[in-house]
Amino acid sequence: MREIVLDTETTGLDPSSGHRVVEIGAVEICNLIPTGRYFHRYVNPERDMPEEAFRVHGLSYDFLAQHKVFKEIAAEFIDFIEDVPLIIHNAEFDTRFLNAEFALMNLPPLSGARIVDTLAMARRRHPGGPNSLDALCQRYAIDLSRRDKHGALLDANLLAEVYAELCGGRQAALSLQTVHAVRIAASGELLRQRPEPLAPRLSGEEKEAHRAFVASIKSPIWDRYLERDETASAPVSG
Repeated sequence: MREIVLDTETTGLDPSSGHRVVEIGAVEICNLIPTGRYFHRYVNPERDMPEEAFRVHGLSYDFLAQHKVFKEIAAEFIDFIEDVPLIIHNAEFDTRFLNAEFALMNLPPLSGARIVDTLAMARRRHPGGPNSLDALCQRYAIDLSRRDKHGALLDANLLAEVYAELCGGRQAALSLQTVHAVRIAASGELLRQRPEPLAPRLSGEEKEAHRAFVASIKSPIWDRYLERDETASAPVSG
């Protein structure tokens, strides 16, 4: 199953106050495993950068002014996320900002039906505990040494690991991959029947020696199971 793990950075907390998206990071996962495909863009917000926001992500106005505005990267972003589920931590924040950007372009908003909020998942799984992205990474022993400041792509990659844990852990993700491989094998895409069967590796002498060895064992335990099977399969007279 294809999903997109998404994060944004912004100039502030409220798009209705004129704050804008300044960075988008999106990571593709399939059956909870990152595929290596991602979308990452810095965005010119066409406004100043408040000091409070700069302290969070370290993106200055001078740096962002060199990049494209949202409407210039919107089509590429929409093509990447398609219509698959979007995995977002504290999803209400990011979706409000993205939908505000879409509204400025007269584009339809993201459907709430496709949004998976990992903050809500974490609160159900760990009620009363700290459930920020940092706290969840620490809970699941996910390496945070790369994270000096917030960054959309880095946080999306960290969230992909957290999401796998919230869905049952990395082992569950590997199990899903195994099921997918078995389905491929059953369809014949992975396994092919040999044109010629492999030659037997046991010689006639080895087979006969094995039969003689088995016959030499007195009252082997498997005879009990054979007797039980024969009794169970015998017809019952009325």
